[in-house]
Amino acid sequence: MRPEAQEWPFDLDRMLSSVVALEARVSPDAFTAQTLGVDRIGNATVLNAGGLVLTMGYLVMEAEEVTLTRNDGVRVPAHVLGVDAVTGFGLAQALEPLDLPPLPLGDSRKLKAGGRVIIAGAGGRAHAADGQVLARMRFAGYWEYLLDDAIMTGPAHPHWSGAALVDGSGALVGVGSLALQGQTRDGEAAPLNMFVPSELLPPILDDLASGRPAHPPRPWLGVLAQDFRDHVVIVGVNPRGPAARAELRAGDIIRAVGATPVTELAGFYKALWAQGEPGALIPLRIEREGDEFDLEVRSADRGALLKKPRLN
Repeated sequence: MRPEAQEWPFDLDRMLSSVVALEARVSPDAFTAQTLGVDRIGNATVLNAGGLVLTMGYLVMEAEEVTLTRNDGVRVPAHVLGVDAVTGFGLAQALEPLDLPPLPLGDSRKLKAGGRVIIAGAGGRAHAADGQVLARMRFAGYWEYLLDDAIMTGPAHPHWSGAALVDGSGALVGVGSLALQGQTRDGEAAPLNMFVPSELLPPILDDLASGRPAHPPRPWLGVLAQDFRDHVVIVGVNPRGPAARAELRAGDIIRAVGATPVTELAGFYKALWAQGEPGALIPLRIEREGDEFDLEVRSADRGALLKKPRLN
């Protein structure tokens, strides 16, 4: 599954050198420590000659220490610049020269199902796969996250977190976010990866690199929810979130947000975010053990609960 240099119209090894390993250390008292862990490992891609690197935000969220490792084993400390909850991107800055070529940003909207791509983790050809785009689709994550045009790829890469998705021109067209389970036409399980499209970065790059919010904060409830047939079911709540204080619990079905019926996770998020800014009262209709009732939950700003990057 490894890519062959002669099959691509660019310097394959030079391109792969732009993908570095990333290690992040988070304080045990950080808001995300319990859910995401205190030691996080993934990948990042070099964006410019100054050492700006792009990764997934969950790898560096609240991180106090970040280390980048080149393919030749050289380790370089880095500093978190910003994390964007809307796209999921995270930016970090190397604190010493990386001396690596930047990977140009491409536009994933040119990719179609069946299109050939390289899925690259740090470590050169040994950690790169010759893959293809399986689908373009909307993705709703259980943690109050929605991506309108996610890129699904195969074969599944074992080190997908922050991995680089590279098109036929040698440009970065996506960043690895998740490992998911698909299904073949025969009904067999088929592992795949979900990538966040690269074209979502340029509109927010300056703000993210400057430590400014890339998007206005959204009202957050702290529910973990999933689609189940034509229902949205709560499977858990963040113990420090508004939903926990309102005594919502696993097994509750969200029937409506205000006057808007809820039948899918994406629709639930859109109705929730349409209620206003964090702090807004969110009217919900809940079904629990066959009974339906209405309640209001005071939303919060999830970002306000996170440890902020230290200034260097």
